[in-house]
Amino acid sequence: MLNRRHIRAKVMQVLYAQTCNTTDGTYSSELKDNFENMYSLHLVLLSLFIKIRQRALDHQQNAKQKMQPTYEDANPNMRFVENVILVRLAQSEALKSKLEFYKIDFWEQDGEYIELFFQEMIHSDLYKLYMNTTTSSFEKDVNFVVDLFKQIIVPNEKLYDYFEDKNLTWIDDLPVVNTALVKLFSKFKKTSPDPYFTPLLFRDKDDEKFGISLLNKTLKNKEKFNKEIILYTKNWDKDRIASIDFVLLQMAICEIQEFPTIPTKVTINEYIELAKEYSTPKSNVFINGVLDKIVRDYKDNKSLNKKGRGLM
Repeated sequence: MLNRRHIRAKVMQVLYAQTCNTTDGTYSSELKDNFENMYSLHLVLLSLFIKIRQRALDHQQNAKQKMQPTYEDANPNMRFVENVILVRLAQSEALKSKLEFYKIDFWEQDGEYIELFFQEMIHSDLYKLYMNTTTSSFEKDVNFVVDLFKQIIVPNEKLYDYFEDKNLTWIDDLPVVNTALVKLFSKFKKTSPDPYFTPLLFRDKDDEKFGISLLNKTLKNKEKFNKEIILYTKNWDKDRIASIDFVLLQMAICEIQEFPTIPTKVTINEYIELAKEYSTPKSNVFINGVLDKIVRDYKDNKSLNKKGRGLM
């Protein structure tokens, strides 16, 4: 679910928060909590689909119990509630287990949001077209869920505000989780196993260890890295260098010095991209220039700590 850029971004956020807080803290625990919070958000969004489907089922059941039900009330269109992805989500034991483990019960407490999405959905052209299609298929079911998520759920500002109130880190996590869910929905197959919608947070143990190691080694050597940054930015007013740029440079120098199997080009490119996303408009050029100088001097001094071919 998380790639290394996402992991670096999480480390950056913890380190940046640390620069604004002079008290000592358990930053490794904070980083782990942030990773877990991202997974919780993934589960919260999946549970939203389950609740919307349940709302549709309740609506059909209530319609059947009217004193004088119409033909449509007595014979409801089952296409939405029988959508293959929605049924799989509702029946998945793996997902049920994860929801219980992470104590995901937000929509039980805030059911008005389910009603909000249900009403917006049933009045949308997307829903009407899907429900009135003469033929059904696996592909149409998948495409509908993807479009429902992208066109109705993701753009909803009230949901954004809701997440911001519940957990501040979720706002930064939302684009990553949204992208991951679209990929999951789009690649869903009839043969997908039960745990399909509950992927591992990390691709492997190495990625999980990488984040903690990067955080701890950057913190441990921060003062040393800062001296290098100042040395290579003599023509810059230190107070005019964005705080986030200092953190990104600390992390990049840490990778270059302390992670011998990561190619320097990969490190530089990753921190340029993080600067584009999180810092000032010109920060990526600044980061690139400083890291180029550092790597060039390391090579000249034969102090570049890299192992393996093509890592320089």
